[in-house]
Amino acid sequence: MRRDNPALYRSQKTPVTPRRRRLLILGAIVVLIALGWVLFTIIEPAFQTRIVITTGADKGIYRGFADRYAPVLKRDGVTLDIRSSSGSVENYQRLRDPNSEYEVGFIQSGTTAPQETDGLQTIAAVSYEPIWVFYRGDAVVNRLVQLRGKRIGIGVPGSGLLHVSLVLLGYSGIDRDNTQLVETDAEKAYRCLEDGCLDAAFFIGRPDAPMQKTLLNSDLKLMSFAQADALVQKFPSLSKVTFPRGSTSIVNDRPQNDVTLLAATALLVAKDTLHPALVYLLLDAAKTVHSGEDYFTPLGAFPNLNTDEFPLSSESERYFKSGRPFLQRYLPFWLASFIERRLLILLPFMAVLIGVVQALPRMVETRIKNRFIVWYRELKSLEDEIWKTAQPSNDLIAQWRHEIENIDAQASQIRVPTRYLHDVYALKQAISVVRQRIAMAAAKLNER
Repeated sequence: MRRDNPALYRSQKTPVTPRRRRLLILGAIVVLIALGWVLFTIIEPAFQTRIVITTGADKGIYRGFADRYAPVLKRDGVTLDIRSSSGSVENYQRLRDPNSEYEVGFIQSGTTAPQETDGLQTIAAVSYEPIWVFYRGDAVVNRLVQLRGKRIGIGVPGSGLLHVSLVLLGYSGIDRDNTQLVETDAEKAYRCLEDGCLDAAFFIGRPDAPMQKTLLNSDLKLMSFAQADALVQKFPSLSKVTFPRGSTSIVNDRPQNDVTLLAATALLVAKDTLHPALVYLLLDAAKTVHSGEDYFTPLGAFPNLNTDEFPLSSESERYFKSGRPFLQRYLPFWLASFIERRLLILLPFMAVLIGVVQALPRMVETRIKNRFIVWYRELKSLEDEIWKTAQPSNDLIAQWRHEIENIDAQASQIRVPTRYLHDVYALKQAISVVRQRIAMAAAKLNER
């Protein structure tokens, strides 16, 4: 049998067979493929650069919010893909579909009945949406019941305004059986009020929106909700707000009295699968756009988490307590996102790396010690044979001497770091002991 090291007569292992060598090569290839896959998953794009948002009508309040979010997000390399809709109800239907491309949207408080299985979360409440009722005629209208039997515009299908209008009118005993309720958009409702084909109409939006400015500067009358407190009690998703006297025009004193309005809350809602890093970016955008003061809220009132319609995003709760995560404060978004996204992968790798680094010295020491163990095993086998052989022949003693000299020669060629030289000389001392055993066996043979 071929010996890889001829000096090892007694303890050399069987050489690796071709079949075993092939298996080892195959195993190495599998390991390399696995490592390649891991590296591929690490270096793939670390974050998405596009968010699809569902808003509302092209000239509506939600579209205005999204248009202002877009440049803020663009600074961090994220494109906001803005998609129009009929309003809050359609936005909710789009978002609750797990297979839809929509990830974020605006939903008006009080317009949906969220389910636990929707998979949606509130990122923030971002703004009040005041509800305006404009009407024609000389009589003062301050209760919705006064509109019974009239022609009333209530919004378009799929909008949050339509839902809220029907609920509020229902509290006052108004329905389609006793009143002509017309589903129409804001533009048509305004024209119908001016032309006389509607007696009153519901509108929703900020006072500085184009439609609201037009309405507030027209000859139409604005209803003040005398029963606002009771209506908010029945419909907790709404809030009572005041449009101050003279807000439209101080010069013309319009309106001439404080007007009590009801307001829904615009909620920025996302699928709960949206990456946390993007949630923080959206919160930054919302803070930039909505934190200023307006007619109804002081500086910094929005965005906030004062809502319970959908579960609150855990990232939002952390954001309002301590701001952006540490990495996102000091690193570019793409780098912070990459690190955060891969943290669960990197941490185990770091643990393994630290373990390997700590184990390397012991592995090196073990490898060096193994060089000596091979020869000690050879020596022990030779010494055992000497002790067991009571009457060796001259040929056997000659073989023993040949083996011990080979072992000695090989031991002299061992290359180890300086701090292991004492092991080399310990091995040489052991070789000397066995050499003496051979000499003693040869002396006994000569005496015979």
